[in-house]
Amino acid sequence: MLQKLCLRVSALCTYQNAETEIEAQTGIKVGHSTQQKLVLEHEFQLPQAKQSISEVSIDGGKIRLRGEPKKGSYWKDYKAIRLQGIFYGAFFNDNESLIDYINSQPLINPLVCLGDGHDGVWNLAQELGTAEFQQLQILDWYHLKENLYKVGGSLKRLKAAETLLWQGNVDETQALFTSLRSKQAKNFIAYLDKHKSRIVNYSYYQNEGIYSIGSGAVESAIKQIGRRIKISGAQWNIGSVNQILGVRCAYLNGLFTV
Repeated sequence: MLQKLCLRVSALCTYQNAETEIEAQTGIKVGHSTQQKLVLEHEFQLPQAKQSISEVSIDGGKIRLRGEPKKGSYWKDYKAIRLQGIFYGAFFNDNESLIDYINSQPLINPLVCLGDGHDGVWNLAQELGTAEFQQLQILDWYHLKENLYKVGGSLKRLKAAETLLWQGNVDETQALFTSLRSKQAKNFIAYLDKHKSRIVNYSYYQNEGIYSIGSGAVESAIKQIGRRIKISGAQWNIGSVNQILGVRCAYLNGLFTV
C-alpha cells in the first residue's frame, strides 16, 4: 500500500514534493531518490478493455529532455492515444508497442481512427487492426476549421467554405479558392487534397451520434499528461521518459486506486 501511494503521488508532483507529501500523510519518510527509483523500476501495465473498442485517437505531445553538459535541454515528441475516449496511453520512441497495445484490444470492425493532419498519426493508424479490418479515418473537425481560417481573406467566403466542409463537400470547397493566388489558399487546397478521404459529413455524424468528429479526447490526454511532465523546470533523461509517461498514464487510468 505504501508503494502504491508513493507511485500515485509521484504521478502528481515532483519526487521532492512526493517525499514531503508521503511523510505528511503517513508519518513515514520515503526519500525523493527512493520515490524516483520506485518509478524507474516499476513495470507499468496499460489497461485491457473489457468492452469493445470502436474508436482510437492519436496525437503527439512534447517532453523536455536533459541535454549533454553545457548543451542545455531540448524538446522531443511522444505519442499519446485514447481508446474509446476512456483509456490513456503514451509512448516515447516506441511506435511498435503503441501498435501492439491497440491491436491487443477487442477492436470493432470497422475501426474509427481520429487525428489531426500530421503524417505520423496516419502512418500509425495504418498499422491498426488486421488485414481484414476496414478503417474509417476522420480528420479532426477543429483542426480542419483552423486550417481553413488560416487562408484569410473574405469572411463571407470562409463562412461558405466552413458550411460546405461541415457537410463533407470537399470539391465545392476547393472551387471557392481555386481563383486565389495566395500561398495560403494554395496550401489549403493541397491540404484538402491530401485528406479528402478523411473529411466526412461531420454534420450527419454529430447529429446522429454515430462517431466522434474531433480528437479532443487525446488532446485532453496530452494536457493531463503535461501536468506532470511539464512541471516548471522539469527535464528528463531520455532513458526515463517512458517510465514517467507510464506512471502518469497509470494514474489517469485509475490503476492506483485502493
